[in-house]
Amino acid sequence: MIHQYTNIHPNAKIANNVTIEAFSTIYDDVEIDEGTWIGPNVTIMSGARIGKNCKIFPGAVISGTPQDLKYKGENTLTVIGDNTVIRECVTISKGTDDKMKTVIGSNCLLMAYVHIAHDCTLGDNCILSNGVQVAGHVEIHDSAIIGGTTAIHQFVRIGSHAFISGGSLVRKDVPPFIKAAREPLSYCGLNAVGLKRRGFSPELIANLEDIYRLIYLKGFNNSKAVNMILESVPASEQRDDIIKFVQESPRGIIKGYGSINSNGN
Repeated sequence: MIHQYTNIHPNAKIANNVTIEAFSTIYDDVEIDEGTWIGPNVTIMSGARIGKNCKIFPGAVISGTPQDLKYKGENTLTVIGDNTVIRECVTISKGTDDKMKTVIGSNCLLMAYVHIAHDCTLGDNCILSNGVQVAGHVEIHDSAIIGGTTAIHQFVRIGSHAFISGGSLVRKDVPPFIKAAREPLSYCGLNAVGLKRRGFSPELIANLEDIYRLIYLKGFNNSKAVNMILESVPASEQRDDIIKFVQESPRGIIKGYGSINSNGN
């Protein structure tokens, strides 16, 4: 299962049924769980913790040194969950002394040439299309989908089940369950198709539409919109997730397209 033309440090911990193809390099302080496939010409550097049944394609570099001048060689990690697919030439940097680790969840798909910088956190079931560039300290929550060649500013948060159009520049936080597109990046409605595919009930989808109508279409500021949501929308885990996301957004959330145009910026 391990090709003779590999370079594996003797202290690396490789589980049973792991396949490592020719010319891949596995550094010290690496752990790879069972059933994972490492393609040819992959580099897995110190601090990598790779889950079960992952697939890592040629040219990928996992747990590379952070591209951060403040990094001074701390022993930090890159943690990758189970069943995640990492395609060609993806680069994932390990953490710094901020969070001490970069985390990729389970059942994710990172397409070719994606870059994940230091101290980022991706939830489960996320899809990042070709060429997505994620700066440091970004949070991408469960089941988010990011279109190709999108660039995400450092410290941005992207909510669960959000969909971001390809080629976007993400400078502000993107709330859960919505579609975002245009330039500047703007609210473009609920991600209703994605939510239906994931089993959300029609009633819950209608409630989410009511929530974002109050946030984006009624002209309220965020504080007023949150109060209106609490008064008029039935309580649910998703409602409370949205409220918490908006209230705790340090960068602020993206605007509605109409409000951007009316303000001239």
